[in-house]
Amino acid sequence: MPSVINDYLPVLIFGVLAVVIAGAMLGASLVCGHQKPYAEKLTAYECGFEAFDDARRRFDVRFYLVSILFIIFDLEVAFLFPWAVSLSRIGLYGFLSMMGFLGVLGIGFLYEWRKGALDWD
Repeated sequence: MPSVINDYLPVLIFGVLAVVIAGAMLGASLVCGHQKPYAEKLTAYECGFEAFDDARRRFDVRFYLVSILFIIFDLEVAFLFPWAVSLSRIGLYGFLSMMGFLGVLGIGFLYEWRKGALDWD
């Protein structure tokens, strides 16, 4: 039984340290942070919601549509970096595969653009 405890002791120490550090950070932010709202803090958020308003009212979903499209096309860049690094090893097949991937994403982008999903009226 002592060997099992010795095997898991570093994991236990790591977990305790993580909890202590997280608790210290939360405590320090509560103690040191200023909790005084002012007019600028109470203005509408980036998505257009008022800070304190009815949660059941209708709202415009264009902000969310643009953010979802950003995430989709941002993932494209996440695939491009490893591809560019390993391009010399994957050869022509890897290059053509990525061109097909970029083509599909480009067609999707053009479709969204033509449908007006990126227009902010």
